[in-house]
This record gives sequence, C-alpha cells and structure tokens, in this order.
Amino acid sequence: MGVRLFATMGAFFFALPIFGAAAQSDGDLLARGEYVLRAGACIPCHTDFKGGGKELAGGRGLKTPFGLFYSPNITPDPETGIGRWTEAQFRAAVKQGVRPDGKHYYPVFPYPTYTRMTDGDLRALFAYLKSRPPVRQANKDHDLVPPFSWRSSLSFWKSLNFQPSDFQPDGRRPAAYNRGAYLATALAHCGECHTPRDWLGGLKESMALAGTRDGPEGEVAPNITPHPETGIGKWSHSDLVTLLKSGQKPDFDNLQGVMQESVDHGFKYLTDADLAAIATFVMEQNPIANKVSRRSP
Repeated sequence: MGVRLFATMGAFFFALPIFGAAAQSDGDLLARGEYVLRAGACIPCHTDFKGGGKELAGGRGLKTPFGLFYSPNITPDPETGIGRWTEAQFRAAVKQGVRPDGKHYYPVFPYPTYTRMTDGDLRALFAYLKSRPPVRQANKDHDLVPPFSWRSSLSFWKSLNFQPSDFQPDGRRPAAYNRGAYLATALAHCGECHTPRDWLGGLKESMALAGTRDGPEGEVAPNITPHPETGIGKWSHSDLVTLLKSGQKPDFDNLQGVMQESVDHGFKYLTDADLAAIATFVMEQNPIANKVSRRSP
C-alpha cells in the first residue's frame, strides 16, 4: 500500500467514535466521554484525595518549580464549576488554553497536549462532565512566584511554546501505532510529566519522554524512552502494558504518587487494545540517554 492510502486509512480511523458506531445515543456519548476522561487522567488532577474532596471538584495542590497550583472545579455546579459553560467555551479551554473570561490558563493544565483531541472526544467529554453531580466548592488561588504569578505574561509564553493543532496520524505507521500516539500525545499527556522543561516551563522536545527531576508534586518522572540503560529499553511490551493496567513494575515494585492515581482512576479502565497501542508507541520512540535522579535534600 502507498503512503497516501495509509494516510487515508489513518484519517478514517480517527474519525470514528471510540466504540465504532457511526451514530451515538446519549448513553453511548456519555460512555465515550467517561472513557476519554479516564484516558486523559482527569480525575487525579481534579480531585483532592488527600483532603477528602469530592470527585472532580478541584482543590488538588500540585507542587511545581514555578509554585503551587490548585486544580479547578470541573463539576457542573453553576457558581463554582463549569455548569454555565457552553461547549464552545469548553473547546476554547481545552484546545486553546483560554478561559471563558478570555484570560489564559497556566500550562499546568495540559492544553498544549489536549489541543490535539478530536472534536468527537471533546464533545463526549463535555457531555459526560455535564452529567456528573454538581459540587459547590470554590476554587483556590494559585501560590506562585513572580514572574510566573503574572497571568498577563502567559500570552508571551504561549507565543513561544504553544500552537493549537489537531492530531495528525503518521501515514507510514500502522493503525495501532497511531492509536497509541493519539492516546499518549493527545489524551494521557505523557510528555507533560516525563519531558524536561526549560526555565520558562516550555517542553524540551528534543528530550521527549526522557524524564525529569521536576515531575508533578516534586516527584521524579523517570525516563520512559526505550534507552537500555537509563530508560525502559530492557522492558518488554507486556511489561509496560502491565504497568499501565496495574501499576506493577517488572521488578514487582509498585508505582507511587500521581502516576499510581492515574492508573487507579484512569488507565486501568482502558481496553487491552488501547493499552497495547500506548505501549507500542512508547517503545518505538527514540532512545535517549538521560539518567534521572532525585535532587539532594
């Protein structure tokens, strides 16, 4: 088959809903929306588990080198959540990083990744969020250090680091690889945690997935490129699938922190085919030598 035919097949593949039907009932739409929510690891970021918070009501503190961010309430409460949002406003937030009042979101909300989300997945996610129980809980103000506390500087940051775009399947690759690429680079936002950033917080694309000491909540985000010494090059494809499904590493150790929460409330709900597709994509990335260690106390 030629490259053009592969590209056509890839475009057709991503035009289909997750569950394969050309038309969706309300139940199908909500089921698809929940699936997108799980694949996007939304629950761990928007739920304050340590503080006993309600699901998706926000208030989760996320420590970063730029200060402490608190996730917002994304339940359909009309006063403190997204109950009054339109689908167009939701789309602008997810794909452009713009709030309903026209101000920019901080990129701790991974819209540089979510911008690649398909319209069908975005519509389903919005419908699902609107169907959840509303929780009245005011959002917390971020605690940031200057100049990152100046929201007005975000337009400059976006001019350097953000370009709205749709996911483009690679016509030279099979459908399973492209499905994994979509899940990893548009929904699961693997690179947002596992790619080091420059001093302004922009991702160092040449080090994609090579790990960083400045992961979420100050945790180490390991190198997940297939480098044999500093990454996961000695893992098998099934090792990575097992990790995503259960949180268990090949050495029988378990994940901790945000990643374990992402498994428990997100990735373990994905189909075996989708987990395998993510593993295929990750294992076929360029191996990058980058030994990541914890900072000295």
